[in-house]
Amino acid sequence: MERWKMNLAVLWIGQFFVMSGTTMIIPFLSYYLQEMGLHDPHQVALWSSLIFSSNFITSFLFQPLWGGIADRYGRKMMLMRSGYGMAIVMGLMGFATTPWMLLGLRLLNGTISGFNPASVTLISATTPKEKVGFAMGTLQSGGVAGTILGPLIGGLLADSIGYRNIFFVTGIMLLLASLLVTFLVHDQFDRKAALAVPKVSLIEGFRELAHVKQLPALFMVSFLFQFALLGPSQLLPLFIQDLYYPNTANLAFVAGLISSANGLSNMIVSPFLGKLGDRYGSQRVLNLCLIGVACTFVLQAFVFSVWHLFAMRFLQGVFMGGLLPSVYSLIRKFTPGGMESRSYSLNTSMLALGNVLGPVTGGLLSPLYGIKGVFLVSAGLLLLNAVWVRQSLNRRRSPRVDRA
Repeated sequence: MERWKMNLAVLWIGQFFVMSGTTMIIPFLSYYLQEMGLHDPHQVALWSSLIFSSNFITSFLFQPLWGGIADRYGRKMMLMRSGYGMAIVMGLMGFATTPWMLLGLRLLNGTISGFNPASVTLISATTPKEKVGFAMGTLQSGGVAGTILGPLIGGLLADSIGYRNIFFVTGIMLLLASLLVTFLVHDQFDRKAALAVPKVSLIEGFRELAHVKQLPALFMVSFLFQFALLGPSQLLPLFIQDLYYPNTANLAFVAGLISSANGLSNMIVSPFLGKLGDRYGSQRVLNLCLIGVACTFVLQAFVFSVWHLFAMRFLQGVFMGGLLPSVYSLIRKFTPGGMESRSYSLNTSMLALGNVLGPVTGGLLSPLYGIKGVFLVSAGLLLLNAVWVRQSLNRRRSPRVDRA
């Protein structure tokens, strides 16, 4: 097997393990807190929200720092640091006895995370230029598969082995992924050349990347992708219940199926759309997908049945499947040489920020406009972003300056 294909296969498995491990706690987190002694429903809901979102808050803050270190010392080292670190922290969560302990460990997990941006950077650096879109799409499909199947696996394991043991299982999964990276992934990184380049501070790095006019528009795509995806998440089950009424049979199954519909299609089409980006240009695919996602949000606001909603969300996932692979390919194109890890890490921070602000904003808007209003706001923001992306990427590109 060619080296880049081996890297892609191993990191696909790693992405699946990391994302499934992160989302595996969703179905039973509230029950785990009750096992710790919390019984007031409001307290359980508050702690669940804090604990789940805390991982993304510290991830948002620390990803650029790890990206800067990766640009100087190598991407594989960052993969191993993140993988082994998260394996230990996940295992420790199984020993937590209070909500404060679990919150602290989730904050620590977000602080040391970074497997995703390091994977993206390594794949972009080791994959032939004409295959980058396909590789990015394939890599994303691993993360999406983990996100979809994680809650299902977590729910099944919770009933059979108990809540605490799931954290140990997750830690073992992350340990296996880290061992695969250690022995099978090859990073084409010249550490001596990177260290010979004058060190750039975090703020200076931000300023240099901000001067590349195309990058802020691409980072905003990643933010709005997660923001729009999670904005309606809290209201979607109730929306499905209203559409399904007066039926009540299998409501939970129907709600789960519809909620995961866009993830299923996203996982299926991501490699294909990445390959289209390699052939026809990632910019074209990105513009088309941004408009497509916005239009499907509008259509979801006017559905008349649960199966109509399922069809619209499945179609939405098709367009979503082309967003991040295109963004990753274009970030590689426009980022100054030697700053790729920093750029991808900053992009991951924007994804984490969308994870935090999306549900919060959706919750604030829902009393005023309902879930249909949240759909329309998401559509409007994505359309504005599409215009910004088109204008930014059509600007005359300044010559690429390599730092290493």
